[in-house]
Amino acid sequence: MAPGTATREETARGEEAAGALRLGVVGAGHFGRYHAQKMAALEGARLVAVVDVDPERAAAVSGPLGADALSDHRALLGRVDAVSVAVPAAAHYAVVKDFLDAGIHVLVEKPFTETVATARKLTALAEAKGLVLQVGLIERFSDAFRAVAPRIARPLYIESIRVGPFSERGTDVSVVLDLMIHDIDIILALVDAPVADIDAVGTPVFSASEDIANARLKFANGCVANVTASRVSLKTERSLRIFQPDTYIKVDHGARSVRIARRKDSNAPLTGPDGVELEHLRFDQGDALQREIESFAQTVATGGVPAVTGTDGVRSLEVAHRITASMSENRAAADLP
Repeated sequence: MAPGTATREETARGEEAAGALRLGVVGAGHFGRYHAQKMAALEGARLVAVVDVDPERAAAVSGPLGADALSDHRALLGRVDAVSVAVPAAAHYAVVKDFLDAGIHVLVEKPFTETVATARKLTALAEAKGLVLQVGLIERFSDAFRAVAPRIARPLYIESIRVGPFSERGTDVSVVLDLMIHDIDIILALVDAPVADIDAVGTPVFSASEDIANARLKFANGCVANVTASRVSLKTERSLRIFQPDTYIKVDHGARSVRIARRKDSNAPLTGPDGVELEHLRFDQGDALQREIESFAQTVATGGVPAVTGTDGVRSLEVAHRITASMSENRAAADLP
């Protein structure tokens, strides 16, 4: 080693002495790899280790980032201040609980947990211990949501479409928990009312659970949302249409555009196109994951409230399970498998 060159251990001790946030990633799969890269790049933080049940996969992700590779998440206890959990959904509850019990802040990928009951338990545990528990519903950090959210006042009808070709990634859960959960979260963030009724249809196509689903959500304040998600389509489409008094908004993720038609004067009769103001916005495909992780780290450092709380995660998960139940009821009523 060249004179004056610090070892990894010496660098780590110096960063800890300077108050650097110690971070870990559990799960080195598709999402975990990106979580590790983003965490390693954070200023004022250090990626301590990447954990995966496959030691070679953990090493492949951690090595280029200067972090340790571990095969048991419990080996991180006492070594980190916060973790990102990106293991399969079936393991979320047990892994997240271990970290919360140890006083460690957690960012957990979607779906929050397999059941609403376990999601509620984790949320209550984090609150009781004063820990940050953030759920990885990443669309809250997208440029599209940031452009639209401030313009929403009282939506009356929302239509969301999220479809794409088949991929084995994510098929350990239904398309509702894999894809539609993002749109559920966005809609719940935009509509200030509880969901009163749900009617949904869906079916497996290439996997063991639903690959395509459509749900109609009726809110207590009269708003209706129609949500479609598919992972067995021949094309990719992501769009969001919102209708509210005097305003129509369309978000096209493929074109990275937002089109807004707004009535110029709500008190004057609308007699033609001259009474409508048109606005066209463009948005970048920014790094939503980077924003999500930066937000998590900042919340841990400052003791604030995360952008997507455990309570938010519980609400989205509860609606997702109600959609799944409605799909099952409708299939049974139609005498379908």
